[in-house]
Amino acid sequence: MNAATDTFQDWLLQGLVPLCGADTTSGREDAGLPVLRSLLEGLGAERVEQAVAPGRTNVLALWGQPRVLFSTHLDTVPPYLPPVLEADRVTGRGSCDAKGQIMAQLGAVKRLLAEGRGGLAWLGVVGEETDSAGAEAALALATRMPDLRALVNGEPTEGRLATGQRGVQRWRLSTTGIPAHSGTPELGRSAAWPLLDWLQRLRADGFPTDPELGPEIWNLGLLEAGEAPNVVPAHAEAQLLARVLPDSAFGRRLRALAPPEGRVELLLDEPPDRYPELPGFPRAPMPFGSDAPRLRALVPDRTVVLAGCGSIAVAHTDHEHLLHADLLAGVDLNRSLALHFLES
Repeated sequence: MNAATDTFQDWLLQGLVPLCGADTTSGREDAGLPVLRSLLEGLGAERVEQAVAPGRTNVLALWGQPRVLFSTHLDTVPPYLPPVLEADRVTGRGSCDAKGQIMAQLGAVKRLLAEGRGGLAWLGVVGEETDSAGAEAALALATRMPDLRALVNGEPTEGRLATGQRGVQRWRLSTTGIPAHSGTPELGRSAAWPLLDWLQRLRADGFPTDPELGPEIWNLGLLEAGEAPNVVPAHAEAQLLARVLPDSAFGRRLRALAPPEGRVELLLDEPPDRYPELPGFPRAPMPFGSDAPRLRALVPDRTVVLAGCGSIAVAHTDHEHLLHADLLAGVDLNRSLALHFLES
């Protein structure tokens, strides 16, 4: 590594560590604004701040009339884990998801500006980990970027372009019964057993796979029943999160497998999305969702790329980290993507 590379890496790390030092768990995103403002001022950006909710602000940076927009999210999942700068990595909450993406994108902007390139923008949105409120609000910024050719949305994809993402559905399953004393269960009817049997039938069911998006899967996230251990439960409820494919039959299967007393409610429904192939860039299915389906509406022809440095395998864990080498590779990836669209 030569002196110029050392200096550039130092700049990246001097930005990443303070960004991770700000506790921006969802709802507290504005804690990171001082560091962001300093970084963007140093890059000579025109900065636009968009209030989304108290303590939650989207940040848009412009370098000329943008044709390529980099974007990622400002919030992190709890709990806050302070950063540690090690010899080969940065550890801590947000180091790869997604403050490492911020620095990889701003590093690409820094290099492109030094090469005399313009037509760039960067967008940081709040709430990706919870309600996507920032992405929804950011659509109002489209008038500032009428000439966009592409959006590059940053998430930890190990340097590969996502082929797309599965849809997200959140379901509530509930059953009802008749309460009774636990010593005389024959006088009541448990709501728990029909729900458990329902879930077991769903577990035994088969689900399809898409060659680009991967398998359709579901997770039992919440399960509760009854009021006390000595009372036959009159109510039981489960909440599922399903990662669904286009034309999914998941909801129909839930209803077909339901017991007579079962009730099915759809709480969230985000459709699946497919992303384009670019010559020379490797692609792979990704197991997670992102704000890309919403934010691609900022681009007149909806061209979007979902890509970034680091691995989703360590995101949201107590050992989240980003290797210095991966951060530098992320800069190169984002620069190459921007040049692809700027020169096409």
